[in-house]
Amino acid sequence: MNQQIIMNFSVPPSTDDLLVIANAQLEIMPDEFTEKIEDLTIQVEDMPDDTTLRDLDVEDAYELLAQYKAGKELSPGVETKAANDDDTLILYRRPLLDLWSESGDDLTQVVREAMIGEIGDYLDFSDDDIDEMTERHYQGML
Repeated sequence: MNQQIIMNFSVPPSTDDLLVIANAQLEIMPDEFTEKIEDLTIQVEDMPDDTTLRDLDVEDAYELLAQYKAGKELSPGVETKAANDDDTLILYRRPLLDLWSESGDDLTQVVREAMIGEIGDYLDFSDDDIDEMTERHYQGML
């Protein structure tokens, strides 16, 4: 059964609002991700911190919508390409809201595309594959 979350905002969506949207989207990610992200945790933070921006070599904080953080390595320098209990996808609220207001797209779509892009990058999907996944219909949702 598909559920659709409809939110109308008179104030900017909070981190909790975005977390609700992201967790709902996590349940309906593309099939290519399903088994690989079963244990993925979602967090929403207002903005990336200076250390994150420096580590990722990002100059404009508003360009970083999401970050996949692998929790633990199997051995030094070896990462698994499937989420474990310590893996986290961090979504950055203000950059997402900025993109949402600029694009005029549905907020759920903006969050979903950011999630697909970041998870796809982490799992080493090609840019073409990621583009195809983000363009797909909401798997039954409008």
